[in-house]
Amino acid sequence: MTVFRISPAVADAFPDTLIAVVTATGLHGREPWPDTAAALEDLERQLADGAWRPADDQDPRIDAWHTAYRSFGTNPRRIRPSVDALGRRLAKKGGLPRVNPAVDSYNVVSVRHGLPAGAFDLDHVTGEVDIRHADGNEEFTPLGEPGTVENPRPGEIVYADATGVLTRHWNHRDAHRTRVTEDSSRVAFVLETLHATRDGHLLKVAAEELQGLLVPHADRTAVHHLSPAQPVVEV
Repeated sequence: MTVFRISPAVADAFPDTLIAVVTATGLHGREPWPDTAAALEDLERQLADGAWRPADDQDPRIDAWHTAYRSFGTNPRRIRPSVDALGRRLAKKGGLPRVNPAVDSYNVVSVRHGLPAGAFDLDHVTGEVDIRHADGNEEFTPLGEPGTVENPRPGEIVYADATGVLTRHWNHRDAHRTRVTEDSSRVAFVLETLHATRDGHLLKVAAEELQGLLVPHADRTAVHHLSPAQPVVEV
């Protein structure tokens, strides 16, 4: 089991935070996931037809993350929240990247609902996962750059385990060590909002949608929720 925790300082700074942690055990990442493929194609078709557009800078869901990033010293125009970057890429290219079925599943749910999403291979997580302010001494190796080591800026919000940082700038980029691959069997997916009062229902719908894509290809799935009122979950 792995513990996920929101630190008291983050809970105080962002009191309306709600995070869905969707877990899947016994994932089968090397078989076709037709429901995920269909969801990607449907979203791209809606974009091409002009029936739907990804959330942009003017959307309150994106603006909330820009405001949060500025509060801990990150320029969101240069280093964008994951859902912002993904939506901009989709709008520009007309399609989402195909990485692997598990990653494709959270990407399509993220951009459809305008909520940041990420995932961790729990077999490569060490100890507990804390959502906290960085002290600046931690190490982070970005996804796809195994030879790179960065130090988050002090005060930057990160996900971190006993070994190092799992995401920088809250949800900008995941770590290489805990990346999800076709062979990942035990995965925790996260979906986030800073405004549960306004968007909590949307987050719960998105978590259910993601779980629905995972169920046919996992031995077991579950949905947990983290918030300042419930700052610790064991998954």
